[in-house]
Amino acid sequence: MDDKIAQFSSVTGASTKDARRYLTKYKRLDQALDAFYSDPSAGARATASTSKLAALFDKYKEPDGDDITIDGTIKLCEDLGVDPEDVVLLAVAYELKSPAMGQWTRKGWTEGWKALGVDTIPAMKTTLETLRNNMARDTDYFRKVYNYTFEFSRPPGQRSLGLDMAQGFWALLIPHGLAGGALAHVTAGGQDSDGDEVMSSAAPGEGWKDVYTQWWFEFLEGSGAKGVSKDVWQMFSEFVRTIDSKFEKYDAEAAWPSTIDDFVEYARNRLAGGA
Repeated sequence: MDDKIAQFSSVTGASTKDARRYLTKYKRLDQALDAFYSDPSAGARATASTSKLAALFDKYKEPDGDDITIDGTIKLCEDLGVDPEDVVLLAVAYELKSPAMGQWTRKGWTEGWKALGVDTIPAMKTTLETLRNNMARDTDYFRKVYNYTFEFSRPPGQRSLGLDMAQGFWALLIPHGLAGGALAHVTAGGQDSDGDEVMSSAAPGEGWKDVYTQWWFEFLEGSGAKGVSKDVWQMFSEFVRTIDSKFEKYDAEAAWPSTIDDFVEYARNRLAGGA
C-alpha cells in the first residue's frame, strides 16, 4: 500500500492522506487515479504549478514565437506516448482551448492543465487516459469535444469544414463514441414533468452500425459536397444516437438538415437493395 500511495502522490501531487483515501476505496492504482481526476469536489485535486507549466510550454513552443505549433506538438506527443492522430488529442484541444490543429497558446495551456490539476508529463499521461474514457462513456462530454472539434479545425474565415477533414474526424470520433457508449442508441421515452422529451436506452444492435459511417461518407462524396456545415456537423452526432438500425423511425418533419434527410433515403434504398 505504501508503494501505491507514493506512486499516487507522485503522479497527482495529492497529499498522502488523499492518496490513502482513494486507494483504500478503489484498491487498484489505475482505478484510484481515474477516480481522482474525475472527482469534481473542491480541493480534491492538487494545485498545478504555473511555473512548471510555463517551463513545459517553453520546452515545446516555437523558438521565435509564443505558441506551440506543429513541431512542438509532435514532440509533445512523443513525450506523452500518443500518436498525433489519437482521438484523445481532440479532448485535449477542447480542454486547452486550442485555436487550431496542432496549435496551443500559453494561456490555454496554463489554464487548461491547471483546471485538470496536472503539471508534469507523467500526470498528463494519466489524465489523457481519463479524458479518453470520459469521451467514450459520457455523452455530454463527448458532445462538447465533438462540437469543439468543428470550431478549432475549421479554416480561418471559412463557415464549413472541408469534406476530407470532416471525414477524418468522424472516422476517429464516431467509432470511439459507439464503442464506449457515449453514442449508444436511445429512443424517445415520453415526457418529464416539465414537458421535455425523455430519452431511454435501447437494446444493443438497434441503432447505428459501423458500416453506416462508410455509407455516410459515400453518400457525401456522391452528392458532390465540398464541405460540411456547422449545422450538419452538430446534428449528425445526435442523428447517430437516435436513428434506428433500419432507418424506419426517422421523423422527416423534425428540424434535421436536408443533407441528413437525403441520407436517410439513400440508406433506406441501400437496405432495400440488400446492400
